[in-house]
Parts: sequence; C-alpha cells; structure tokens
Amino acid sequence: MAGQVISIPTSALQDAAVKYRKQLLYMPIIGCQDTLQHMTPRPGIRYKENVGAISGDAQFGPYKPSRSMDFNLTVEYRTLETFMGSVVAKFEPNSAASTILGYMAATKGDGQMRAPSALHVLTLIAKGLSSHLNDAIWNGVRNASGDTTKDLFDGFDTITQKEIDNDKISVENKNYMKLTEEITTANALDIAKEILYSLDPRLRALDLNLYCSQDFADKYNEAMLLTHAGINYYTQFGQNTVEGSNGKLHIVPLYNKADSKFFHVTPKSNMLVGFDQMGDVESVMVKEYEPFILSYIATMFFGVQFESIDYRRMKVIELAA
Repeated sequence: MAGQVISIPTSALQDAAVKYRKQLLYMPIIGCQDTLQHMTPRPGIRYKENVGAISGDAQFGPYKPSRSMDFNLTVEYRTLETFMGSVVAKFEPNSAASTILGYMAATKGDGQMRAPSALHVLTLIAKGLSSHLNDAIWNGVRNASGDTTKDLFDGFDTITQKEIDNDKISVENKNYMKLTEEITTANALDIAKEILYSLDPRLRALDLNLYCSQDFADKYNEAMLLTHAGINYYTQFGQNTVEGSNGKLHIVPLYNKADSKFFHVTPKSNMLVGFDQMGDVESVMVKEYEPFILSYIATMFFGVQFESIDYRRMKVIELAA
C-alpha cells in the first residue's frame, strides 16, 4: 500500500453530498454529544420558537356548588432562536482520502482495508465542524458580522449574563447566588453543599445537573477523599453526585466550562439546544473552484436557550472573582 495514491472523482463527492445530505448535516450535532447528552435537543426549529413554563394557582377545596375562582394562568415565555450559519471549507480530496486510509490501516489492519468512499471524506469534514459548535455552547456571543462559530449564537453563559444585567436572574428572584471565596480542595465539598442547601425545595426535589468545570469536579473528589476515606459508604474516588442530595444533584463537568464564571443547577430538560435538520433550507454541496482543491459548502441552524429561569427550575452560581 506504500505510495498508493487514492483518487476520488469530484462527481462522486458531489453526488454523495446530495445523497447523504441529512446524515452530513447531523454529523456536527453528533460530534457534540459529550455535551448534548446532558441537554435536551429540539429539532425542527428554524429561526424562532416560543418555549416556556405554564403555571396557575387554582386549587381544590371542600365541595361547594357556588365555588368559583380565577385560575390566574401564568405563561413565562422564552424564545429559542436558531441562527443560520454557513461554512465554505476548502479541502484536497486525495489528501483527505489518504488520511482516512491511514486510520483504517491503524485500526483494522491491512486485511480489512478498503478504499475510502466519498462519504468517508465528507463525513471527516462534517465531523470536524462539531468541535467549534461544542466550544461555543456556553460562551458564544451573537455577532451577525462575525466569521466564527462563536459569532453564530448566544451561548448559555452569555444568555445568563444578559438576564443578570436585566435583573431577571438575581438574589431577589431566588435564582442566583455568588460565591464569596475561590474554590479550593479544602472548601470544594462545603461549597457544593452550600449550593445544594440554597436550592428551593421544589428545585431540589428534581433530578438535577450541576454544570461545572472539570477543575471543580477534581477538587470535589479530592475533598471527598480527604474527609471520607475512612467512612464505610465512601466506596470510590470518582463521585458523580453531591453528598446529601439523595443522588439527585449530578456533577456534570464539561471541558467547555473550563473558563466559565458560572455554574448552573437545573434539570436536563431545561437546557434546550435548537437546530433544524427537518426542513429543506439547510444544504450541503461540493464545488470545484480551483484545480485540485474543492469546497465543502454547508448551511445549518443552531442556537440554545433555557426553557425557564424560574427559581423552581434553575439556579445560577457565579464564581468568586
């Protein structure tokens, strides 16, 4: 196989882009699964859709034929907005095919090797787009004139800061607290319990995620080891729930939370990730604009939003400066 030149016709790549359009469009979403597995996907959203929680204060009482009261229906609407993004990625098909062939040789052995197809090449490119989506899920800032994925949509941290600035997330609204000291191995366990005990009882009763950095998870585990090594119920180093939460507050460390100044405590269902994938506006195509170099051209919709910021559904913890 040494020195073999892999050649994939341009027409095969163009045909594959049409035939496997849906799979290629979904590939960047699949590539974000280490984060999205802890959130709730919302497919079929193009531009804007209202989401939110419905509540009311009507209640049962002793039977009376004349009983009547206003329901006082409250609907807290929030807008999940997805933005149309585009990419034009230039690639040299033979180099891409050789890369894939090398991977096949390393993982399957010469006896099972086969020439990479046009779909293999396009999948390699599509999957590469996912890392930038993953990076922007928290800290993206919408900038319509920008050129990167972080300019495409507002991430969860950006949305959080805007709600703090508008006094929608605040101590008064009971959905915010700010830590007064830097997190260390010595205090990580105490801080985790402080967060737990600060939750509204109705929020604490839910199955919750504590979205945090890997650094916090490491310090929490070190703190548990230092203080609980001799206790019978402490059976493993890696703890995935906060002590005292009845197994309901799950520690979810994410690499893209590394530089975040916020932790979020909320159910998985409250973290909405919107994309389309169901319409015919999104596209994938391959064009040839210069000799030996092709362009992978694609459009897709993407955006995130909290379903609710009510203190019974979410609490934001701002880290000490």
